Amino acid sequence: MEKMYRCTALFARFVIALFVFASCQQVATEQTRYELLISNAMVVDGTGKAAFAAHVLINGDSIALIDIDTTNTYTANRTINASGLYLTPGFIDTHAHGDPLETPDFSNFLSMGVTTICLGQDGFSPEREDLKEWMQEVDSMELGVNVAMFAGHNTLRMLSGIAYDSIPSAQGMAKMEQLLTDALDAGCFGLTTGLEYNPGYYAQHDELNRLAEIVGKKGGISMSHMRNEDDAYVEASIRELLEQGKYCPVHVSHIKVVYGKGEARANRIMQLLDSARQKGIQVTADFYPYTASYTGIAILFPDWAKKPYDYQEALKTRRQELATFLRNKIILRNGPEATLIGSGPYKGKTLKQIAEELNKPFELALMEDIGPYGADGAYFIMDESLQETFLKDKHVMICSDGSPSMRHPRSFGTFARVLETYVVQKQLLSFEEAIHKMTGLSAATIGLHDRGLVKQGYKADLLLFKPEEVRENATYENPHQEATGFRCVLVNGVVEREGGKAASSGMGRLLLK
Repeated sequence: MEKMYRCTALFARFVIALFVFASCQQVATEQTRYELLISNAMVVDGTGKAAFAAHVLINGDSIALIDIDTTNTYTANRTINASGLYLTPGFIDTHAHGDPLETPDFSNFLSMGVTTICLGQDGFSPEREDLKEWMQEVDSMELGVNVAMFAGHNTLRMLSGIAYDSIPSAQGMAKMEQLLTDALDAGCFGLTTGLEYNPGYYAQHDELNRLAEIVGKKGGISMSHMRNEDDAYVEASIRELLEQGKYCPVHVSHIKVVYGKGEARANRIMQLLDSARQKGIQVTADFYPYTASYTGIAILFPDWAKKPYDYQEALKTRRQELATFLRNKIILRNGPEATLIGSGPYKGKTLKQIAEELNKPFELALMEDIGPYGADGAYFIMDESLQETFLKDKHVMICSDGSPSMRHPRSFGTFARVLETYVVQKQLLSFEEAIHKMTGLSAATIGLHDRGLVKQGYKADLLLFKPEEVRENATYENPHQEATGFRCVLVNGVVEREGGKAASSGMGRLLLK
């Protein structure tokens, strides 16, 4: 009887052990079953550290595992053999333009490896008092890229009724502060200012500092197209921004020195920013790798010929004064051949060509045939050695300042150009350094806490490519040519582009702070 009992007990233990073993096997099988395996990649993780070989495994929208032991094997629904390819985070464009309700695919950005864009720049955001409502509309779209939103100061001024007033009324200021608070609470990552444009141009320091204080309390950042980027005024513009830096992190949008020359001039600007950092101010900047800017032609006109003033009245009463102003301004900006019209009936032609075609002086062509709101343009006004010095600074990241429709090669070529020109050809940046400037640094600056790195638990916005294959194909003559060389572009764990073609659509999301 005792023997039978022992046998029964032994058998029971055997059954339990068998059950536990089977359960463990089941768990192990489930743990190694992934949706996507990217095998044998050289990972450049976005931190700036050296590349390393690894398998990267993805489940859902996130990186589930990074295994540096490439002898291990895994089971996945799909495997991409990345031997000979680099795996990096998707690029983050800290200063972009476009309307996700009109062009939600943003294919120009995807083609150059951008998986997240920051909209609401230069002080202009959607003209909605309830920005949360607009965000919900965007979130319902099939977005090609992730969108991080900012509230625009110029737009807030108009919505609050302050408009072009230099000193806001108490009521108007309170309304603007509430609109900003609501936008930040809705998920905006911060505020942008466009102080070279109207109505932001009329804002004074006290107004800007009060808004910066709100941004700081909400954990955001203030990005600024500063008041004046000309060589004689740029340092004063930076100091104005640094004043706001006492209240929140601040960021110089598309850093440049118009008319400035040489490495030494750039270093003086960098020293000004470094000095502020030593005093505890968080200040960063972004940069696009072109010597031509792009904006509305109104930037060439005097304040008294732009809104809220009547342009037709200026033409009648101050015609000669306006012609002289424009002539001197254009000559200072490297002449009429250095202004390339990008929209309207004269797009694709320089101001010099237009003047010859119309058989009149270029300032009269600008006054009579284009006007302050008749076109956008590219302006060849920057010095290459100065701008490249900015690029090398460790606090400067990459942006395009481009859009799906803008006639400037930066819209389609920026991030490819950084790799092709500054990493492969000029070797101005190491590959790891360039990737950091386009991913990890940008994410940390904006406040994207689960993107910008190849890291376990982070969102799987990823790129596979060989840097020597990447090509910027856009030119000033043909600016809408997509970049090439990115083998795979993943957005939120799904292959969005493969072999230069769309593989799926609508994987992007509206990101909330």
